[in-house]
Amino acid sequence: MRGALGVRPPSPVACPGLPPLVPALPAQRWRPGAPRHPTRAAVARAPRHEPVTKRGAQPEAAVAEECEEEAVGVIMCASVKYNIRGPALIPRMKTKHRIYYITLFSIVLLGLIATGMFQFWPHSIESSGDWSVEKRSVRDVPLVRLPADSPVPERGDLSCRMHTCFDVYRCGFNPKNKIKVYIYPLKKYVGEAGVPVSSTISREYNELLTAISDSDYYTDDVTRACLFVPSIDLLNQNSLRVKETAQALAQLSRWDRGTNHLLFNMLPGGPPDYNTALDVPRDRALLAGGGFSTWTYRQGYDVSIPVYSPLSAEVDLPEKGPRPRRYFLLSSQVALHPEYREDLAALQARHGEAVLVLDKCSNLSEGVPAARRRCHQQQAFDYPQVLQEATFCMVLRGARLGQAVLSDVLRAGCVPVIIADSYVLPFSEVLDWKRASVVVPEEKMSDVYSILQSIPRRQIEEMQRQARWFWEAYFQSIKAIALATLQIINDRIYPYAAISYEDWNDPPAVKWGSVSNPLFLPLIPPQSQGFTAIVLTYDRVESLFRVITEVSKVPSLSKLLVVWNNQNKNPPEDSLWPKIRVPLKVVRTAENKLSNRFFPYDEIETEAVLAIDDDIIMLTSDELQFGYEVWREFPDRLVGYPGRLHLWDHEMNKWKYESEWTNEVSMVLTGAAFYHKYFNYLYTYKMPGDIKNWVDAHMNCEDIAMNFLVANVTGKAVIKVTPRKKFKCPECTAIDGLSLDQTHMVERSPA
Repeated sequence: MRGALGVRPPSPVACPGLPPLVPALPAQRWRPGAPRHPTRAAVARAPRHEPVTKRGAQPEAAVAEECEEEAVGVIMCASVKYNIRGPALIPRMKTKHRIYYITLFSIVLLGLIATGMFQFWPHSIESSGDWSVEKRSVRDVPLVRLPADSPVPERGDLSCRMHTCFDVYRCGFNPKNKIKVYIYPLKKYVGEAGVPVSSTISREYNELLTAISDSDYYTDDVTRACLFVPSIDLLNQNSLRVKETAQALAQLSRWDRGTNHLLFNMLPGGPPDYNTALDVPRDRALLAGGGFSTWTYRQGYDVSIPVYSPLSAEVDLPEKGPRPRRYFLLSSQVALHPEYREDLAALQARHGEAVLVLDKCSNLSEGVPAARRRCHQQQAFDYPQVLQEATFCMVLRGARLGQAVLSDVLRAGCVPVIIADSYVLPFSEVLDWKRASVVVPEEKMSDVYSILQSIPRRQIEEMQRQARWFWEAYFQSIKAIALATLQIINDRIYPYAAISYEDWNDPPAVKWGSVSNPLFLPLIPPQSQGFTAIVLTYDRVESLFRVITEVSKVPSLSKLLVVWNNQNKNPPEDSLWPKIRVPLKVVRTAENKLSNRFFPYDEIETEAVLAIDDDIIMLTSDELQFGYEVWREFPDRLVGYPGRLHLWDHEMNKWKYESEWTNEVSMVLTGAAFYHKYFNYLYTYKMPGDIKNWVDAHMNCEDIAMNFLVANVTGKAVIKVTPRKKFKCPECTAIDGLSLDQTHMVERSPA
């Protein structure tokens, strides 16, 4: 009897010692005379296997391994595992089937692994290779001949900014918030006549490329790069052929008008003009340059870097603690302009031995390098060791704005006195140079001694420590300069992960030391404290009451303090004042001074202070509440409503105060501004007295003084809160307002 497909179906095969399978398989083959189903007797006669258990042992498994096989049947093997719950059948696979499935599984697993490695392993369409010492050897690099008619990039676009000329989409997102920098392979570029475009790659540029290739920024995959650095040495323009170098840049495979390309240059320009930026046409490329002026520096795009001084790196100058030194002021530069020499000679003649003016030595013995000696008359001094003998060291402009002497001065722990108008100091985008240097206008050079004498001794000691730390962190090597440059660009691209002001400027001893005051802790002041409103008034009672009524509606107002600045008239009686929900306190001053508004009164119990004039009646309660919420996120800044701008007027050669409504803001008026009460203490007790005396004598510019005070202490800009309507006061018609005086705006712009 055959099955439906003509194949003989298998018969049930019993294994010795096991009961037959019940029920039987369908379409079984049966022998004549045999029952189709096992009888109860057959089942009863089947031997039973009981688990054998010994003390301290697990039940043993009884396994049936022998099977009977019919000639026309199939083998049916089963293993029976006995436990305390009874037998369980586990099918056993044939050895050849098991090997087959294991082999198939292994092949699939290996295929998946290979696919994953191919998908995620870094690979590039272009051949790039690692940047190694062997690849930097100029003996075996490829030779590239530039035809005379090769394209030349456009000159540097002065309007470039990060949002207009930089492609941030090449940088993308990565978990480490690090840009990737690709270094082009080294090539030797020659002109059509075979003349090299530039000299052999310098040791400094070799160190710079090595520093980048050894850093976390480096990638050898050009497709993953955010920034591209050519292997063409541009550090010293004197060693370049300008046009041919520009043609070589245009030959770079990813040039694309210089987009996302970074060029390093420390010595720009050449005789006779000595431009303050690299003369090589570079189109949109970023320039890390030493010697930028405010005319050539693209704010927020280029990076101002120091001019590296090998003398500072090679000479061992042990750190000297902050203490009085032999000379108060020292000048060590050579080849200065004759006018500077005359001014320095006049300073030395006026102040005697406190001022030391050095120049190059004319009669040195053989074997003594001139760069390591300076002379005064017939006396020779070791350089740069002599810098450690002075408290202040002059850094004057030479043929170029950027001078290597700045690095030498910082290394010696001498406070640099920088006299170079329009010079953009190295890394000024992140470094607070007010903490380590003194910047004096060139026209004030004759008064520099008296200016320096007005600086307190304690501040000088802090500046000496800061100067030394700046050198150790950012100036001491080409590697430090390169990595600081990349970090600045990285902070622009990933601002949410940028290094803070404190990390850039605080030495390790300060970072791990005690905090000077609670203002700069990264905490948001609790909302429950609210703010104290301080209204400075003189005689405008009607508008004062309107201001009090409107300010009292602000939910976060905690107290209202009226500073009565009129000594000739008493404030209104208590019954006449508006009835408000918060305490109202009137403070009578002894003298009519604008500085009274910033006095740290004991009545101020909150951290936040709202300074508001008695005629600011156009601000609503919800606008004031919003301003307070903004201040809570930035408690170390001035947060105000009316904005103003101060800028340098190149045509008039002076600072200009601008009150018109523009898109640029550098100050906010304290006629309506939130700030931390700590600044009241600084304004009253720490600000130089001549500033406060001038404010009180002229009854003007107290808001400008407060803006500059906060900016100098924190290094941070103000925040302007925009009201719904333009900040005007059409109802203010009082003729006795200070701002209506004809001399008000004249005094706010220095002559």
